[in-house]
Amino acid sequence: MMTAPYTRLVQYYEVDRMGVVHHANYIRWFEETRADYLGRVGFGYPEALAANVDFPVLSVSCEYKAAVRLGETVHIFMGVRSLDRLRATITYRVVDVGTGELRALGESTHCCFHAEKKRPVAFDRELPELYATLQDMAEDYERV
Repeated sequence: MMTAPYTRLVQYYEVDRMGVVHHANYIRWFEETRADYLGRVGFGYPEALAANVDFPVLSVSCEYKAAVRLGETVHIFMGVRSLDRLRATITYRVVDVGTGELRALGESTHCCFHAEKKRPVAFDRELPELYATLQDMAEDYERV
């Protein structure tokens, strides 16, 4: 299952001289999408910091399908492809709002890291409610 979309209007500072979004900005958009989703389910970055937990990126990739240009608006949909006790793999679909055209596909893998303990910790033990939410998304993803 993909979440409700995160909507992004392309800004001038995100494009090159041809008016095309620079490739690195897609990775930033993925982070914005994750932060937005976590906030909507009640576990945004302020709550994570209060719990001494972070979600470092272990890997990230993006497959560019078609250019996104200055002034265009895209929806970014997020899903959970896989989840285990130690890591979550998140997927992203960047879609043009006006045409529905797929512009990019992405994926990032994260662990649950406890800042005070200075080591990765199990999602299900450290954050059981968030783990259950992500698990529901992963199960829905498998059915699609």
